Amino acid sequence: MVDHQPFLSVPVPEETITVTTSYGPLYDGAPANRRRPMKEVLIVFSGLLMVALLVAIIGSRQPDFNAELPSGSVAMSRGKSAGVSEKTNHRLFSGVNVQDFPWDNSMLSWQRTAYHFQPQHNWMNGPLLYKGWYHFFYQYNPNGAVWGDIVWGHAASTDMIHWLHLPLAMVADKWYDINGVWSGSATVVDDDKVVMLYTGSTNDSVQVQNLAYPADPSDPLLVKWEKYPDNPVLYPPRGIRSDDFRDPTTAWLTSEKKWRIIVGSKINKTGVSFVYDTEDFKSYKLLDGVLHAVPGTGMWECVDFYPVSLNGDKGLDTSANGLGVKHVVKASLDDDRHDYYAIGTYDEKSSKWVPDHPEIDVGIGIRYDYGVFYASKSFYDSVKKRRVLWGWIGETDTETADVKKGWASLQGIPRTVVLDKKTDGYLLQWPVEEIEKLRLTKNEFNNVVVEPGSVVPLDVGPAAQLDIVAEFELDKKALERTTGSNAEFSCPTSGGAAQRGALGPFGVLVLADDDLSENTPVYFYITKESDGHLNTHLCADQSRSSVASDVDKRVFGSFVPVLEDEKLSVRILVDHSIVESFAQGGRTCITSRVYPTKAIYGAARVFVFNNATDANVTASLKIWQMNSAFIHPFQPDNHFNSGIKLSTNVVVSLLLLFFASVFLS
Repeated sequence: MVDHQPFLSVPVPEETITVTTSYGPLYDGAPANRRRPMKEVLIVFSGLLMVALLVAIIGSRQPDFNAELPSGSVAMSRGKSAGVSEKTNHRLFSGVNVQDFPWDNSMLSWQRTAYHFQPQHNWMNGPLLYKGWYHFFYQYNPNGAVWGDIVWGHAASTDMIHWLHLPLAMVADKWYDINGVWSGSATVVDDDKVVMLYTGSTNDSVQVQNLAYPADPSDPLLVKWEKYPDNPVLYPPRGIRSDDFRDPTTAWLTSEKKWRIIVGSKINKTGVSFVYDTEDFKSYKLLDGVLHAVPGTGMWECVDFYPVSLNGDKGLDTSANGLGVKHVVKASLDDDRHDYYAIGTYDEKSSKWVPDHPEIDVGIGIRYDYGVFYASKSFYDSVKKRRVLWGWIGETDTETADVKKGWASLQGIPRTVVLDKKTDGYLLQWPVEEIEKLRLTKNEFNNVVVEPGSVVPLDVGPAAQLDIVAEFELDKKALERTTGSNAEFSCPTSGGAAQRGALGPFGVLVLADDDLSENTPVYFYITKESDGHLNTHLCADQSRSSVASDVDKRVFGSFVPVLEDEKLSVRILVDHSIVESFAQGGRTCITSRVYPTKAIYGAARVFVFNNATDANVTASLKIWQMNSAFIHPFQPDNHFNSGIKLSTNVVVSLLLLFFASVFLS
């Protein structure tokens, strides 16, 4: 039996709905067309007017990306050993004859996100908070949508959601960075002093560390930067290859009032982090040994080191140490392009860090994210007392498509990071609370019973920009009667959401079209061991996300700890070509890049499904439509106190957006 009508919002939480449908293409009708109540329209309109006022304050000119680039510079490929910049999808299609899909402008335009940060054009890849502004510096190619001519882009925001594009912070114009201004980190020394350490590639392609600082520390936007005239301040240590020394961390203050940093490297196949002390950020002492090393992990880049509290849910200043504090070491592995972390104990005197669990050490254990997520960097938000994590999200289509659409890659939604007090060895990552400002219309579906082999369409209107919070409960009788086994399960090696088991898969289909020819399942899969123990995995299946053949079709995912008294829960942020999933409060996270050709614009739908063979699933979901974040260019005339100037084109654009959201949804 097939129910062709989508569910409407359920106003009564206690009501239970049971639906039996067949798994597979079933939904061949458009969702019921319902006009929004006038109250909702007024709320949306009021919100847009407020945003218009904010936009008017910021200004609306074209971005100033005209910082001078050195003449005659040649973009050199960093290659496998050189870090995060170069596109790596050749690994996905290596040895495979893949034909380019005939992407049209409509499809490519839809892929650009609405509330994630990305440059206005071309290619991108250390955050900080200064005088009330969040600053984001990113690797950027102002000359094309592929890797090359890497300089530092710069944007600022008061909430990490609505951004102001600023002029380029630094360009490759010195002998010590002529082949690229690469990753670095900012340190706020005091209220009026910021220093930036960054990796430069010299005219001989040697990786060196350089110092830069604001030209005007009183400027909260930090628009102009100066490079230290005696750069470089650090060269590769003796015995280290010239292309294996990069990405200095934010500095932390020791008990001796010295600043300490680490820099990523490798010795043969062992990933390492060298430790340096400095008093002025100009001269450095290399300490004996390394902070930590893990054999077999290869080059460590974009290393990070920060404290987490054992007692509270607040973040800690990078210099915090002592009782009630653990430390996180994170490395981005150049060999597999994933970010790994481990929690352990730091001894300041010996400048050594020891993992609590060596079996899940850095590079061989837990990852920040089990999808497309790399080169992450955290910073301490001293105003809201939180640790915030940024991750770079690359493309998994082809460079041909990137050139056609004119841009490539973006940043994930910033995440707060705290120690998970309920498990041993995990962090909890969660989207910053500011993202909830973008929530619009809310739909609730409570106690939806989904039988084995069922797909249930949910009527939420347009489904390309969503914030989904979902909870699932498995039928307890099914759990008891399921026979256990010692068979291993892994999301990446499984058959995706089509692989049926007694207790899974079940979850949400996002970015799906009516007949499910394209869909991206985010789901749980539970296995039962012979002793009765349950193992839970969170997976994201890209194998059916697009009919195009020149995009990534892998299945992502990993184990997620679930405590006895916990419901299965996942939060999913959908923003056009990016899907970010956070299970069990953020213990396990997956970021997917998907490129549908049919499930776009008004044709995108969302479903809840259960493809288990022997268990009913009860699902409760809250789904919000998400507004677009307004990311605007810098207007030099309005840098400080030039007053409020309403821009006609901005207001018109907002009104058009308003009417489109009301009448076309």
